[in-house]
Amino acid sequence: MLERFLEKTHFTSQEDFVKHLKINVPEHFNFGYDVVDAWAKEQPGKKALCWTNDHGEFRQFTFAEMKEYSDKAASYFQSLGIGHGDMVMLILKRRYEFWFSIVALHKLGAVAVPATHLLTKKDIVYRCNAADIKMIVCAGEEMVTEHVRAALPESPSVRHAVSVGPLVPEGFCDFHQGMAHAVPFVRPKHVNDNDDISLMYFTSGTTGEPKMVAHDFTYPLGHIVTGCFWHNLSEGSLHLTIADTGWGKAVWGKLYGQWIAGANVFVYDHEKFTPAHILEKIQDYHVTSLCAPPTIFRFLIHEDLSKYDLSSLEYCTIAGEALNPAVFDTFKELTGIKLMEGFGQTETTLTVATFPWMEPKPGSMGVPNPQYEVDLLTPDGRSAEAGEQGQIVIRTGNGKPLGLFKEYYRDPQRTREAWHDGVYYTGDVAWKDEDGYFWFVGRADDVIKSSGYRIGPFEVESALMTHPAVVECAVTGVPDEMRGQVVKATVVLAKEYKDRAGEALAKELQDHVKKVTAPYKYPRVLEFVDELPKTISGKIRRVEIRQDKSKG
Repeated sequence: MLERFLEKTHFTSQEDFVKHLKINVPEHFNFGYDVVDAWAKEQPGKKALCWTNDHGEFRQFTFAEMKEYSDKAASYFQSLGIGHGDMVMLILKRRYEFWFSIVALHKLGAVAVPATHLLTKKDIVYRCNAADIKMIVCAGEEMVTEHVRAALPESPSVRHAVSVGPLVPEGFCDFHQGMAHAVPFVRPKHVNDNDDISLMYFTSGTTGEPKMVAHDFTYPLGHIVTGCFWHNLSEGSLHLTIADTGWGKAVWGKLYGQWIAGANVFVYDHEKFTPAHILEKIQDYHVTSLCAPPTIFRFLIHEDLSKYDLSSLEYCTIAGEALNPAVFDTFKELTGIKLMEGFGQTETTLTVATFPWMEPKPGSMGVPNPQYEVDLLTPDGRSAEAGEQGQIVIRTGNGKPLGLFKEYYRDPQRTREAWHDGVYYTGDVAWKDEDGYFWFVGRADDVIKSSGYRIGPFEVESALMTHPAVVECAVTGVPDEMRGQVVKATVVLAKEYKDRAGEALAKELQDHVKKVTAPYKYPRVLEFVDELPKTISGKIRRVEIRQDKSKG
């Protein structure tokens, strides 16, 4: 499969990778036909999706079955009037019907709009009206269907609500009944052009309404680097990425690059995250590759790993937030596996990463993915020197690189603000060392300027997180007459420290930061809280903390 899209499929160094990576993009590329159906034709019995849930159910799907079920879903969706360019929202948690549905929508030239099951009626109404959603396919669970049902009267564009069960409430179509009675699927004559929209995410930023990030049909090919050269997958891999299908991380780690690599995708469909259960699944199913955010690895290293046989696990990657070096060191000590960090956005594929042929530097994101022309720009527009902070940007003077989003749908002004004069601005700040490794600092809006110093929230948060009292924290800047801004830390304490919240503990944490990092970075203001304000996708809303001036 890889040979269809790559002129060279194996690399031995970053220099080799930069020089020889070339992804061939077929005309009218369609992931459903050119990857899923192609595997089904070449190796029909090849394993594609290994699914289990917290009730003990298990299904192993081959590529032949994925073709069969996605064809049936496509035929059923056609019977409901879905075709080229129609927007379909998928609220499917980790149900295997997500894979049937998204591949089916690709085969129809329609637009998949994955969404989290945590959306309320208000969230669903906003999304339906902003994007003219024509159909919603959702998990048949009361918490989900009730919000969908409540949203429908205020969502005039929605023609059908489809439930995959077990509940199929009155007024909802039955997904499995529809598939069972579907006529044989006939591929439409003209499915898509490469620059048609195939996938759209509502990305909840830390300010304003969610943006609609639109990707074209070539986007899956951008994840060849993600699956093959960051996750380091091959045809014998069983890969687990921990993510709900409502988040962009799902197509990063549970679909496109993994299936192009020929890997078997492992899905654990569960309600409540329990570290011990994840370790049991890795042991029992012989998972070979794991990708998760640092938070997950923080939980895993607090388990007694000696109780589990993790010998099948060969490779681990980490993304979603910056990695605290202490987590890297502890996980390596316990398992012998180095965590390979990566960075990207909903608007991109993998942008910066630590690749298999590199030695990781704990806490560094790695080096730029050569499919993008990545740079660091200083506030005055220069390319940052080694050791100097700058905003991560992608230069597009030679055309839109594979994997970069098409636009913010129906929002040309917001698109121009982020992407103009041949440069896409990520809004994230980093610095690079003498070896070219990138180190995350924070969002551009979050960088604190105090007494002439530029202080990244992450470096202070990392220092605080090494103290046993701190479970979670957010660092922001608050106005100061003398210094411009001073560092403020909003801290969630561990249970055993909650009764110690006060001046003495605040002083202890301040002194701790002074010892762990440069003394000028220490938080002059500390606030203890029960929880931090977050977006629906779990990002800390620092803007909300900054606006709460009464506690600054």
